[in-house]
Amino acid sequence: MTGKVYLVGAGPGDPGLITVKGMQALQEAQVVVYDRLVDPAQLKAVPQNAELIFVGKARGRQQLTQPKINQLLVDKASQGLNVVRLKGGDPFVFGRGGEEALALKANGLHYEIVPGVTSAIAALAYAGIPITHRGVSTTFTVVSGSEDPSKPESTIPWDVLAKNGGTLVVLMGWKSLENILDTLEKNGMSHTTPAALVQWGTWSDQKTVTGNIKNILKLGTDAGLTAPVITVIGEVVKLREDLSWFDKRPLFGKRVLNTRSRSQASQLQTLLEQAGANPLELPTIEIGPLFDFTELDATLERLADYKWVIFASANAVESVFERLKLQGKDTRALANKIIGAIGPATAHALARRGITADFVPKRSVSSEILKELSVRDWTGVQVLLPAADIGRDELEKGLTQMGATVNRLAAYRNVPVAGAGKLAKQAFIDGIDIVTFTSSSTVRNLVDMLDTERKRLEDCFIACIGPITAATARDLGLRVDLEAQEHTVEGLVDALVNHFAAGKVSQT
Repeated sequence: MTGKVYLVGAGPGDPGLITVKGMQALQEAQVVVYDRLVDPAQLKAVPQNAELIFVGKARGRQQLTQPKINQLLVDKASQGLNVVRLKGGDPFVFGRGGEEALALKANGLHYEIVPGVTSAIAALAYAGIPITHRGVSTTFTVVSGSEDPSKPESTIPWDVLAKNGGTLVVLMGWKSLENILDTLEKNGMSHTTPAALVQWGTWSDQKTVTGNIKNILKLGTDAGLTAPVITVIGEVVKLREDLSWFDKRPLFGKRVLNTRSRSQASQLQTLLEQAGANPLELPTIEIGPLFDFTELDATLERLADYKWVIFASANAVESVFERLKLQGKDTRALANKIIGAIGPATAHALARRGITADFVPKRSVSSEILKELSVRDWTGVQVLLPAADIGRDELEKGLTQMGATVNRLAAYRNVPVAGAGKLAKQAFIDGIDIVTFTSSSTVRNLVDMLDTERKRLEDCFIACIGPITAATARDLGLRVDLEAQEHTVEGLVDALVNHFAAGKVSQT
């Protein structure tokens, strides 16, 4: 049996721009051979037992030569494996996908082409520059800039391109850009022709510089641009002033540290990306099971003893219901109980299991929660409070003082992430603009990770999901710049967006 090779276009950089069919191929791959300009986030879709092979190439250096890549694909497919050749942009737009397909055909192997979004169009779109526009440009040409235009044997008709009046897009042309622009001008293109440079198009650190063919190279150099850079030349560049959107988002270009546990980080990661940020996932805690479930299981067997069950977090909800399931029980075990949920995320976790919380405080602050609960008679009331193995006990103490009998019970563990300290220190060396904290544990663990380097937090904007987390940060000597009013990840991102959007408005 022989396998099959899918030549898949990964798109220009933004991991969301891969096609549905391309993502399906990744999810079924046994081997993935991928390039340098592929966002690592796309590789998360690959099965854990799949083989990942990096063959990235850059000017002057490459992991494998093209003939060796061709042979690698042939070898893996000949072993009967399902192979994805993941290529930046589109496989057939300066991607040498045709060469790889011919090698597979020559060896009698099956292959399929899955087109991708080319950076020649997408990078311009993300810069607010339409490649065509009625009344401005009705044609476009995409050329490779890796060929020196001063060579007499150049196959690119620069003399024609200098006069055709459409949009000209040059890929892979940063090193030879000076010669390209000189050649265009010498062949009749006006030096005032608008031009733009787009570096890392569609990526979170995209940079765009505009000018004309006379000054664009100097402007780009002064801005510190380096490859990969796309050059677009033509009247459509003028539309950027009105159509730019990607780099206008409130958190654009901000490097944001996401300290949420790995199992919960994806939602915050996605929301930050949508707001324009460049989020760095660095979990400071992991949610782990208890070493010993004896006490939790025994308590759940005696649920009839409790009138109230107040869940301290969504993790507590998940843990309790996992243990109930092992006991052959379900939501009916909580029948006739008054259910409390500390925070909307906890209430949502209960709602997913068909339970509407009877009590959700307006603010997830112990003093405010106790104030809301104080209108009730707690004399002799049995209360079960499933929570983390570590954390604040103000709610337990407050209810006890009001006459309740409270069992604050560990339902799961907050576990520090092994080996994360080195990564944390390197993240701050590379540069962090904003640090987000979603629990007191994330604050304590990050401070412990940084150790002697904790002073680096002084240069960052610190945002906390709520007052309890903010109080922990202040107790540890940190300056808290922002505290979300809605104590959810959505509320945290909304607070960041509103803060920095207001800052941009005041600057303009």
